[in-house]
Amino acid sequence: MGAGVYTRREFLKKTGKAVAASAVLGAGYVLADSRPDYPEEKIVESVSLNYAKDDSVLFGKLAVARDDTPSGLVKRAVAALGGIGVFISKGDKVVVKPNVGWDRTPEQAANTNPEAVAEMVRLCLSAGASEVIVADVTCNDQRRTFLRSGIKEAAEDAGATVFSYSSKNFMDVDLGGKLLTSWPVLKPIIEADKLINMPIVKHHGLTRATLGMKNFYGIIGGMRNQLHQKIDQSIVDLASFCRPTLVVADCYRALMRNGPVGGSLDDVKEYKTVVAGVDSVAVDAYLTQFLNLTPEDVRHIALAHKTGLGTMKIEDKVILDA
Repeated sequence: MGAGVYTRREFLKKTGKAVAASAVLGAGYVLADSRPDYPEEKIVESVSLNYAKDDSVLFGKLAVARDDTPSGLVKRAVAALGGIGVFISKGDKVVVKPNVGWDRTPEQAANTNPEAVAEMVRLCLSAGASEVIVADVTCNDQRRTFLRSGIKEAAEDAGATVFSYSSKNFMDVDLGGKLLTSWPVLKPIIEADKLINMPIVKHHGLTRATLGMKNFYGIIGGMRNQLHQKIDQSIVDLASFCRPTLVVADCYRALMRNGPVGGSLDDVKEYKTVVAGVDSVAVDAYLTQFLNLTPEDVRHIALAHKTGLGTMKIEDKVILDA
């Protein structure tokens, strides 16, 4: 079977259940069953995951909500963009992708705030979503990380399914990037109708900031630590491959130093803010200020801007005070 370029639905129809699986639990840690039997011919297809609305007016807006609970901030930011019904339709299968990388508590600000995630789940279900799945490929042990972060309990209480993955839950896909070509992608991401990206604002030792685009490291398996040698290009490759329906960025607390893992409460600053938009580059550019940076300070933001994935010129956006 030769590789071709398909829409996501064409890809799913074409491949069916005959998919190759390859994954790791986190950076450098291979799952015990990560070498399952492949079908007679390994399937590696080219598929672009574009969940974004084709709406130039909406693309030109950013919503910023301040001084509320995490739940209230999410609700207000989404409302300012027109409400959840603008993004989610009845019957949609939705994946919410928070940052759930590390075995840390919400107060340590290494993972997305669980109350924010729960509110997004409730909003999607209120819009008629048939299913909401919360998924991420963690760096620390997935069971411990989802439990200690508070996201498993909060998301399930809100009505979501928290996805527990193994090597069989990945599909080998040609991402079509300059650096990233064939790579295992988390299956629920490919099968979703809509994708909500929910990063947290954190310092990162290599990139200076880990925000929305960097959060898509959590949709892939494989030896992700190998990508650190050219990390900025790999982030842009992922952002080109997977464009979310909506970005809702958690800045209730920000990890100012010693990221992305953190640990000390002295490294955390409370902002009580959520920023939402559909232009991933613009959202990330706006968020840099919370880490005392500029968009130009973060190379993958500048590269994504140059590539045409969005704009880092915040002055070109309508900023909605939610």
